[in-house]
Amino acid sequence: MVNTKLSNHKHLINNYINLNKNSLLTPERKTNEVAKTINQSPLPEKLISDVLSLVILFIAVIALAFSPIFTKLSEIEISPTVTIFNRLWIATVIISCWRLIKTPPEFTKIQLREYTPDYKQQGLLILASIAATTSAVFWAISFTHTSVASSTLLRSLTPLFISFGAWLILKQQFNRQFMIGMVLSMIGGMAIGWDDWQLGTQYLIGDGIALLSAALHGTNILIVGYLRDRGCETATVLFWRCGCGALIVFPLVLLTDTTLLPISVQGWLTVIALAFVCQTFGQGLLVYSLKQFSSSFVGIFTLLKPAITAVLAWVIFTESLSFSSGIALLLILVGIYLAKSSEALT
Repeated sequence: MVNTKLSNHKHLINNYINLNKNSLLTPERKTNEVAKTINQSPLPEKLISDVLSLVILFIAVIALAFSPIFTKLSEIEISPTVTIFNRLWIATVIISCWRLIKTPPEFTKIQLREYTPDYKQQGLLILASIAATTSAVFWAISFTHTSVASSTLLRSLTPLFISFGAWLILKQQFNRQFMIGMVLSMIGGMAIGWDDWQLGTQYLIGDGIALLSAALHGTNILIVGYLRDRGCETATVLFWRCGCGALIVFPLVLLTDTTLLPISVQGWLTVIALAFVCQTFGQGLLVYSLKQFSSSFVGIFTLLKPAITAVLAWVIFTESLSFSSGIALLLILVGIYLAKSSEALT
């Protein structure tokens, strides 16, 4: 009896000591648990992933910003339409070689019966190619009917067409902060060419063509974004975009131009750089980014391209930079920040 009581008292004392130890260790345990939770939290990984995706998109915009520079150099020898044609067919060859190196065909294992074409995807790829190619041709034509500044200004309305299409077709909704960011970015994009914007009835045709080019460019980005969300690979999009585009432009080149190819080494190097740096590398990273970001945000981010082009023209061609260009760049950056920090509701 006495032994039982002593045993019970001893058990109670041990429990009391262990309880006090646990209470004393609780803050340390809580700290360890919090640290462990932070380490296991997906937030740092998501932040790193978002930053990396933004860096990739920024590199894409820098590569695309060289497009007007290379185009201007190319047009010393050949017309804008021929420049587009050479840019597309050379890019098609580059992408084809890349696809063969990446996944070499095994001709012994080809089974034609297993191939089931996705007509919807192929139709959208063709539609995107038509929109992108026609947009590039119209933009080149607009330069002959209006000023480059006016054409660039109207081209900056592309995000508006993308967001309108996403709302109308994809039923996507945008919050107020995203809309404010989009408006600020478009104002910044238009401000780049504001100093040289020309008004007058003689420029209405060119301005209308530039506006149509912006709408078609937005259509291309919207369709490609839709395809990327559904698993269409970047190489597939680029191959169809460049291949179909070259076929579309070729008849126009035959009808309007006598020179189909560059005539000097410098001319060839220029169109090859245009095809590799801008069409393959730049457009490739842009298409890849459409899997990471919405079409509307990518459209807003690409408004940095005219500002970067202005800086490149200042460095390469010693063209002047105006104060409005600096304000425009600031507005675009603020707009991008607002759009990225907001959440598009789907």
